[in-house]
Amino acid sequence: MSDSDATKRRRTVFWVVALSAISLVFDGYDLVVYGTVLPILLDDPGHLGAISPQQGGALGSYALVGVLVGALAAGTFGDLVGRRRIMLLNLAWFSLGMAFTAMTTSVMLFGIGRFFTGIGVGALVGTVGAIVAEFAPAHQRNRLNAIVYSGIPAGGVLASLLALALTDVIGWRGLFWIGAVPIVTVLPLAFLKLPESAQWLASRGRHEQARVVAERNGIELVRETGPTTERVGFPALATRALAWPTLLLGTMSFAGLLLTYGLNTWLPEIMGANGYGESYSLAFLLVLNGGAIVGGLLASAWADRTGAKRVVSTTFVLAAITLALLPLDLPLLVLMAAVAVAGTGTIGTQVLIYGLVSNYYPTRARGAGVAWCAGFGRLGGIGGPVIGGLLVGAGLGGMAAFYIFAGIALLAALVTLLVPRPAHEAVETTATVQAGRPEPV
Repeated sequence: MSDSDATKRRRTVFWVVALSAISLVFDGYDLVVYGTVLPILLDDPGHLGAISPQQGGALGSYALVGVLVGALAAGTFGDLVGRRRIMLLNLAWFSLGMAFTAMTTSVMLFGIGRFFTGIGVGALVGTVGAIVAEFAPAHQRNRLNAIVYSGIPAGGVLASLLALALTDVIGWRGLFWIGAVPIVTVLPLAFLKLPESAQWLASRGRHEQARVVAERNGIELVRETGPTTERVGFPALATRALAWPTLLLGTMSFAGLLLTYGLNTWLPEIMGANGYGESYSLAFLLVLNGGAIVGGLLASAWADRTGAKRVVSTTFVLAAITLALLPLDLPLLVLMAAVAVAGTGTIGTQVLIYGLVSNYYPTRARGAGVAWCAGFGRLGGIGGPVIGGLLVGAGLGGMAAFYIFAGIALLAALVTLLVPRPAHEAVETTATVQAGRPEPV
């Protein structure tokens, strides 16, 4: 690869990673902002009407049902119409959903807004992993995927900070209006700077377009070896080579998102019910998501060296241990440290799962594979808030949820160990091979 091509590739990868990460910041923002405003909505019926803890958990899940729909739609169409179109459409969709939610005046309309927003979120989460995997150098894929998907906990940190600083000034509606900002900021930039995947163009037989796009962006096309099939998208996932690992990867994502959404939705309320004031409760969310960012990035560097599967199983075990410690009467600093490690083991692990999945599938099925894990995993995300709501509403004490979550994390670690090596191999041209290492899984 010439110096000119290397420069073009670095510039292209930068824009792909930056735009994908910023898009997912607003996914994380949407996830956590609901947890920050839930105590307000529960305490004051004047906003939307009376809301019980069970209804609060259900409202937290409506967005996740939308995410499921959006992710599966992206998987259906992303491998057929391309990554760029899905990204642009759903940046607008997500923003409009947040704006609608900010203007709602009833529980029903609020739930509809959450569902509508979730569709855009799901399509973005189900697409960015595929596009990053098709632009990133092989020896950096786990790290770059971790940077992109760390946008989710980064959005959680942003939501926590803005809730602490601005809730009294702009109210819960203002916090949702902030989530509509991408339509006038990120979307125009993505329209100008986000290229279509040359690898996807080649997989669809559009070889001349793929060559032009690859040359323009300094990208070297990947030749995939291993079992081949004419099936594209979701039908490819049903082949003998991919069906079993797809089930396992989906189960891992189910567990990871159950833990992620369960903790982000109910951590402030549970900690508040156990004697911590509102500022402390929101600080726990900040620490949880901050720990996910730092721990996830460190773990991704480890994954590029040793393989993502081993790292994911380890971080799931860390989640099980720390979640089991949270109900104990720990000193505040120790409790905060445990919450940070729990963030690595839950949200950070889900970041790693997305990287593992993005690199596991061949191009013809990559969008569907990422979307399947994002979509099916959201069923776990739906269950997390509901579990917390049922326990709090039944008067069993929110702390019991931590023990349930710990058991789920341990089972997920065992499932991770069962994932086989991928049946296909991706072979790039000389520049990537000389860069160092084959991609471990």
